[in-house]
Amino acid sequence: MDDQALMETAERVIDPWFDVLDLKTRDEGIALLRKVEARARVSHRSEDRITDKSWETTIRRVVLERGDWSVAEHEKVTVTVFTDRGITHEIVRHRVGSYTQESTRFVNYEKKMAPSFLYPRPQDEALDMDWLAAIASAELAYRRLLAKGWTPQEARSVFPNALGSKIDITYNLRNWRYFFLARTSREAHPQMRQITIPLLVKFQELIPILYEDIVPAETQQHNFKQMR
Repeated sequence: MDDQALMETAERVIDPWFDVLDLKTRDEGIALLRKVEARARVSHRSEDRITDKSWETTIRRVVLERGDWSVAEHEKVTVTVFTDRGITHEIVRHRVGSYTQESTRFVNYEKKMAPSFLYPRPQDEALDMDWLAAIASAELAYRRLLAKGWTPQEARSVFPNALGSKIDITYNLRNWRYFFLARTSREAHPQMRQITIPLLVKFQELIPILYEDIVPAETQQHNFKQMR
């Protein structure tokens, strides 16, 4: 593997990122919670008591204090995440959700785009040359197999977990809570936490109350006690 090939691959090692697609402002987050309040009031026929400010006391009383998270299942948020395929394999284990992921069966990384890779160490750490050589070798093998007539879905078998991949995730508000409690804990994979901790902060900014008590880097045992 020559130095030029290593440098070309190194230029495609990028940081993970996310985008909250359908929720951009705190006002939009409050609008979701107003809808949750409306659902929560159905069981008591108290819809006539809804006011401009009643959503907050209702959410705190019904959802947080009484633990009736079922009413939060009526509303959802979709997020695009770009991370490596090892992490996307963990994400799709969450059962209550919808996923659409970049397909290595159909994407030809030679024709449509150069593949991106994510380094599994801290973002400010220099690339390990053994890791980089392995990634560059896999990329070269992929290109050679395509040149021999292999299809993308056949040649993809040589790609590492470090291959960058985009995935759209849709969860209801309750399942986002479960996701954050499970995936921001100190036991979570470091690359997972690169996404989930800043994403949790964004949710705390956009959607009041529902996620305010979640503290990144708590133990998984502590967090699982809060999974209601």
